[in-house]
Amino acid sequence: MEQTRLVLDQIANKWSIMIMTRLADGPVRFNELRRLLGNITHKSLTEALRRLERHKLIRREVICSSPVAVQYEVTDLGRTLETPVTALVRWAEDHAGEMLDVQSSGEVEG
Repeated sequence: MEQTRLVLDQIANKWSIMIMTRLADGPVRFNELRRLLGNITHKSLTEALRRLERHKLIRREVICSSPVAVQYEVTDLGRTLETPVTALVRWAEDHAGEMLDVQSSGEVEG
């Protein structure tokens, strides 16, 4: 159970699922990914990408151009998360209203 919790800590944090979703269609450059995600800071995106790369869920590629660019793509291991991540995102989209209504009304139990 402890190993499962540790793995889930890595893939279920604030930005990882959204990053994996954005990379599902193919490689994306850093700045484009930041624009796609909206309100993520440069620092938060960098940290999240490094964490996903360290766990072999994405790969980083430096593109020798002028200026030099970096792009990220999902690895084979990361692709195994596609179905569950897509299902989770779809569930969140379908139930966001209910979840946010409860949160804003103060009905959340501690």
